[in-house]
Amino acid sequence: MKPKQLPIEVIDRIIEMAWEDRTPFDAIHEQFGVSEGEVIKLMRREMKLSSWKMWRKRVQGRTTKHRAKSHAEMKRFKCSRQRHISLNKYKK
Repeated sequence: MKPKQLPIEVIDRIIEMAWEDRTPFDAIHEQFGVSEGEVIKLMRREMKLSSWKMWRKRVQGRTTKHRAKSHAEMKRFKCSRQRHISLNKYKK
């Protein structure tokens, strides 16, 4: 599904994940099938210009946003408090 066709709840979750420093673009792609370039376009479309520029400056070149550049020991892509934060009742 292309980013323009996604439900608003999914777009909100993609934006939330993109804002998180430790969530790589690969994780967003695995969950939603949206590439890094499509995430960037989506963020630009959905955010104010000043917010997008601030986000883009922060993420550009950040090793934690690109799994290939990340440290080998960093294998998970959600924080240890994710279950508590999202109120997810399912254990994995």
